[in-house]
Amino acid sequence: MMTSLTIDNSRPEISADTNSAELKIAKTSWYQITAKYGRANLRKSLWQLFNTFVPYLALWALMVYTVQEEFPYWITLTLAVVAGGVQVRIFILFHDCCHGSFFASHRANAMLGYVTGILTFTPFEDWRRSHNRHHATAGNLDRRGTGDVWTMTMEEYRAAPLGRRFAYRFYRNPFILFGPGSLLLFLFLHRFSKKGAGARERKSVLLTNVALSVVVGVATCTIGFQTYLLIQLPVILIGGGLGLWLFYVQHQFENAYWGRHESWDPMKVALEGSSYFKLPKILQWFTGNIGLHHIHHVQPCIPNYNLQQCHDEIPALKAVKAITFGTSIRSLRLGLYDEKNKKLVSFRSLAIGGNES
Repeated sequence: MMTSLTIDNSRPEISADTNSAELKIAKTSWYQITAKYGRANLRKSLWQLFNTFVPYLALWALMVYTVQEEFPYWITLTLAVVAGGVQVRIFILFHDCCHGSFFASHRANAMLGYVTGILTFTPFEDWRRSHNRHHATAGNLDRRGTGDVWTMTMEEYRAAPLGRRFAYRFYRNPFILFGPGSLLLFLFLHRFSKKGAGARERKSVLLTNVALSVVVGVATCTIGFQTYLLIQLPVILIGGGLGLWLFYVQHQFENAYWGRHESWDPMKVALEGSSYFKLPKILQWFTGNIGLHHIHHVQPCIPNYNLQQCHDEIPALKAVKAITFGTSIRSLRLGLYDEKNKKLVSFRSLAIGGNES
């Protein structure tokens, strides 16, 4: 993807033969030069709340109207596609709150985090803990399993029993992962705290579940349970599926950096293991600039509305090779990490080598 990067001023450089002392300097330099973009802007935050929640509520009102007036259901589903896209944007606001970056106030981030978490069926504190774990272990072959997409090496897959192989391939099937998998994740798995969760995380799961029960109860007494399901299910399916696809693309591409713990480097994870997914402006709006994921992993405290400015003003970040829509689709065939050649490969690679059974 890239072998070296240079930034004017402090000129941090990362290359394959950089030693540990140099890496430490480079890491510090990256943090310093991107720090100014991590400042929350209240005006931008409030504007994003307005231009996100108003369209979402308006779409919900229109969908309720189309269902109750017995319009053809495809009209409701068309609106649900747009609402699902807006829900992805709501999740980005939730994501910023988890990093404490959307507002300068810790309390304001927590309050908005709980609200957006309820709207996206995701408990704030519990998800924040697992996501922070993701940032601490992304690309680390020895610390997989929390807040990431299940990824096996070629050797692990070869050694796995048939049942585990089947489960792995079933899990990574795009029609499963981004379809029923998204419903399973947001509607069921998020109703339970994750392994190792503390009291605060368990409490957030409980509060979110109670709040969702209240929402369903109020909806049942007002618009009716059937109307609620006809709207909410496609919205969460579309929004959840798109969100999972974006998360997948962020770290699952052919030359993504992975390493064993003793040589693992977070800056390489950010710049070589996190994608720059170049999207049209309209899709950048719906996805809250999360395609600039390499910058997010360099400096997680940058709010989504500052990511583009950071990208535009630091030449070395613009030099990162972009992943296009076509590249992202082709990445769906990749399923295993080849440690020898340091890249993700397809299951067909095993068959070609005569090792698939």
